[in-house]
Amino acid sequence: MEAKAIAKYVRVSFRKIQPIAAMVRGKNVDEALAILKYTPNKGARVFEKVIKSAKANAENNHEMDAEKLYIAEIYANKGPHMKRWNAGSMGRANPILRRTSHVGVVLKEKA
Repeated sequence: MEAKAIAKYVRVSFRKIQPIAAMVRGKNVDEALAILKYTPNKGARVFEKVIKSAKANAENNHEMDAEKLYIAEIYANKGPHMKRWNAGSMGRANPILRRTSHVGVVLKEKA
């Protein structure tokens, strides 16, 4: 049995989020939330929110024990770019790519 939660179109580059995912991969849910709480990063807030959502899904929808939950999978994939333009010299336009991510968490119960 597994519980999951996904956040799409998060306004953080996936390169900035991936190291945070590696920090909490395989950890107990409460331990992971404690680590993320003291990580000074915007991506940590995103993962904290998604893990809490997956934990709530596990408790309410799948009747899993919250104490036995651990992070089986955690990922941050590339999302679409938001394309913006900035004024450049001699009447040109310089492109700006606002990168986004898709973040997901899968929780399982320890046997």
